[in-house]
Amino acid sequence: MNPAEELARYAPDVPTLLTLGVFDGVHRGHLSLIDTLKGRAAQRGLLPGVVTFSPHPLEVVHPGETLPLLVSVEERLALLRQAGVPLIVPLTFTHELSRLGPEEFVRLLKDNLKMRGLVLGPDFSLGRDREGTLDTLTEMGNRLGFTVENIAAHTIDGRIVSSTAIRGALFRGDVADAARMLGRPFSITGPVVTTSRRGESLGFRTANLVANEGRALPANGVYATIATIPNGKFGSVTNVGHRPTFGDTERIVETHILDFSGHIYGATLTVEFMARIRDEIAFQDPHALVAQIHRDVEAARSILGEHV
Repeated sequence: MNPAEELARYAPDVPTLLTLGVFDGVHRGHLSLIDTLKGRAAQRGLLPGVVTFSPHPLEVVHPGETLPLLVSVEERLALLRQAGVPLIVPLTFTHELSRLGPEEFVRLLKDNLKMRGLVLGPDFSLGRDREGTLDTLTEMGNRLGFTVENIAAHTIDGRIVSSTAIRGALFRGDVADAARMLGRPFSITGPVVTTSRRGESLGFRTANLVANEGRALPANGVYATIATIPNGKFGSVTNVGHRPTFGDTERIVETHILDFSGHIYGATLTVEFMARIRDEIAFQDPHALVAQIHRDVEAARSILGEHV
């Protein structure tokens, strides 16, 4: 399906005011932009809408390069709906789309989405070789009859909030900083799979989660987390890493759910990362590991007391 056909599937009945981008994470910077979009649309009697691209343009323009995503596409669309966006257009970013000039793309938006204006974040550009800068789009709008408004970057304590900054916080294991920028705890969701059950043999049953391929993860270490399963929400302790005590090499997300003893293999598990407890380290023997896990559990209970 070409871009015009895909856009036509979402054709609204009324004129629109749009913003464009990947919106990975739907973080506080994105939410600030969306709030402005909705306010401007209300003032002008237009329908606010978000055009979001998938896969990430970097993967198409530079094949072989990957960017760990903060949320899956499904989660992104759900978060945009939660933000109150009435028109959400998921547009497949293809080689064909990447080769369109900015005016060609803008005409697609006008023809298929009744676009009357754009509200864009800082440093935005679109079209082949990023030719569609804010200045170019403004000149184009004057000719073709649409407005362009540039919104300043959203900051927290003087720092610009961005998906890149959040990935950096996760890379450092600073999940609290990531949460400040996201406006919610960083989380991952996936099915629980059967493994060697090594945790159970140590007296700590664990649920191993398969995260979507290409998803960002916090740095290796042990975290106080909140686990959501079909039975409800529970405090938990989650290890991200390779289980060095046993010489494992596969990177896993392994969660011990506090005060829960049921079987949830095959169920969907969501893990919210609340605070980092410690680095992942190798222990001399399983007994030393068990003693440390007891300390991790107590640390998690102390951290999570107000949350669960």
